[in-house]
Amino acid sequence: MATANKAVKTKKVDAKKSDLAASVRAAEPKSRLGLELRKQALALIEGGQAHATFDDAVKGFQPRLQGVVPDGLPYSGWQILEHLRIAQRDILDYSRNLDGSYKPLQWPEDYWPKSPEPPNPTAWNKAVVQIREDRKAFEQLLHEASDDDLITNFPWAESANHNLLREAFLVADHNAYHVGELIVLRRLLGAWKR
Repeated sequence: MATANKAVKTKKVDAKKSDLAASVRAAEPKSRLGLELRKQALALIEGGQAHATFDDAVKGFQPRLQGVVPDGLPYSGWQILEHLRIAQRDILDYSRNLDGSYKPLQWPEDYWPKSPEPPNPTAWNKAVVQIREDRKAFEQLLHEASDDDLITNFPWAESANHNLLREAFLVADHNAYHVGELIVLRRLLGAWKR
């Protein structure tokens, strides 16, 4: 019992230290350049500057069409959506790997669902919610990072130039590509009106 109480207290202390470290990082002064980089990276991640947003692409996507693979395309809307969710979560986990727990996924099998259809009626909406939540978590990383944190290589990176700013651009680039695919797919299915 005493050991369990000590473990709980230790976890609470560690959580408080982590919260304190995050607030200290957030309180660090940021340069005008750092603030502008964050602003532009966040705008890219949100989308909508030069193309439709993620929310535009998934809004009103009819359940009966979510698992349909149009002629000439390799994936259904569900497969693209789930790929977006998996890849964005992977980038988020990689970017906040301070405890060293990140385990890389296997390409391509871990990144793409096998079935063109959602596994159940709630899977689509759950994936949409998770994508939004993970995007917000990534945006929080950008807000909390110091200017140096934005551009300093991750200690766990196996490649040069893997830093938070690069990962932000990767999220934005990857998501924009697949949002475009979702819209093309919807056009082919006659389900895109804008």
